[in-house]
Amino acid sequence: MQIPDLRQLIQPTRLWRTGAHTPRRATWNELFFDLIFVAAVSEVGKPLSAGYTLDGVLRYCFLFVLIWWAWSGHTLFTTRFQSDDLAQKLFTLVQGFIAAVMAANARDALDSRSSAGFGAAYAGMRLVLVFQYLRARRIPETRTLTTRFALGFGIAALIWIGSALTEAPQRYWLWALALSVDFATPWIAERHGMHVPPHAEHFPERYGLFTIILLGEFIAEVMRGISSQEYWSLPAASTAFGGMAFVFFLRWLYFDGAGGASERHVHTPEQARRFKVWNYAHLPLFLGLGVAGVGMKHLIALQEGRQLHPIEALIFGASVTVAMLALATIGFVSKRAEPVRESSLPSHQAPHYAGQ
Repeated sequence: MQIPDLRQLIQPTRLWRTGAHTPRRATWNELFFDLIFVAAVSEVGKPLSAGYTLDGVLRYCFLFVLIWWAWSGHTLFTTRFQSDDLAQKLFTLVQGFIAAVMAANARDALDSRSSAGFGAAYAGMRLVLVFQYLRARRIPETRTLTTRFALGFGIAALIWIGSALTEAPQRYWLWALALSVDFATPWIAERHGMHVPPHAEHFPERYGLFTIILLGEFIAEVMRGISSQEYWSLPAASTAFGGMAFVFFLRWLYFDGAGGASERHVHTPEQARRFKVWNYAHLPLFLGLGVAGVGMKHLIALQEGRQLHPIEALIFGASVTVAMLALATIGFVSKRAEPVRESSLPSHQAPHYAGQ
């Protein structure tokens, strides 16, 4: 039996070179990784479905932000650095497992021990990302960038661990501090990343794929509302059809109207600012989709002659408004890419258009 060469299993992290002649598409492993995180989002949304209240929305938003931020951190790293060795595969496996642990601790109130476990699991997610950035420090041109990311996320992870050992309400202050450090780190570090921007094609594609899966979760909520109806009425049927039509409209608006998944090149400070706005605008979009999907299920499930509670109607209307405003922002800062000419592609590649 031949023993595999360790040097072949452990490879140094390399920098992805982005340019006109370096196309890159999402891999099957990345799609599977995204699916794990959307499954975690679905678990976080179950308590909201049971109690469509302001407290439920606040809890959902907090946990969703952590899940999205963990996914975004991994996505930003993999779109900038190339590493497909055994260590990277193990890191990805661990992050997927931690996402499952986060979902398993997302059922109870924020002052519960399970929520403390959610924060501790998130800290583990950040520590894995810190190890990935430390591996990438050997690349001279990104040493300052990777050091800032590793230091910032490492400090945040320690605060998250401390919060897991602290009771509420003091825990909430540590959460706020840790989240502030987490969100401030990219703004501080990215000043040193202008010469190594995220891949112009791959990064928006990952966001587009995540959006598609979340739209699928919206459709799943519509289906749950449909299944709750024992006897169909015209209002229930029309509401269900309207919910499906709304999802189709959102898909068209994001990919075709707003160009949300179009190529995004970052070569100038202005492009960098627009990129940041585009990136962060996805958070309210995803939150709005998640909350509105649950509201649509409640709306379809109403028995004939009944209406949503005023608070439920307020939450549903606000979530739709937030999602539409986020889409408008994404459209405002997006620069639509020109379609790739079929004749310019190698014969083995299928023609595609950026953003579709």
